[in-house]
Amino acid sequence: MGVNKSKSAFRSIAEVSEDLGVAPHVLRFWETKFNQIKPMKTKSARRYYRPDDVALLARIKELLYERRYTIEGVQKLFKNRSVKDILGTEILKDFFEEEEQENPPAAETSPASLAITAAVEELRRIRNELASMASAD
Repeated sequence: MGVNKSKSAFRSIAEVSEDLGVAPHVLRFWETKFNQIKPMKTKSARRYYRPDDVALLARIKELLYERRYTIEGVQKLFKNRSVKDILGTEILKDFFEEEEQENPPAAETSPASLAITAAVEELRRIRNELASMASAD
């Protein structure tokens, strides 16, 4: 591949195609056959593959091309298995997902924070009241 990216960088379909030696239309076809492959798509439908997607595509290529499995055979092998199980390694976390905090921060008790919380609750009450009035009409 021409561009030297970090291991955690997303890759375009052209980059993945070049890395794996598989045509882009084959990668798109595999997406239809293996629901474990879930590239990010932009509004313009450009695909960006996560490192785990690339590793999974490499595994599919190995099974199909080197071990001579059929598509159906690979589907059976992958059925009801997570990506982590299929790859046999720790998968990389999607950095777009919010990290779960073990110890969530304690609620603030400053006067300003309490006033904001009260205002939000009042606005919710008003919204619910208006919604019930609108549905009564």
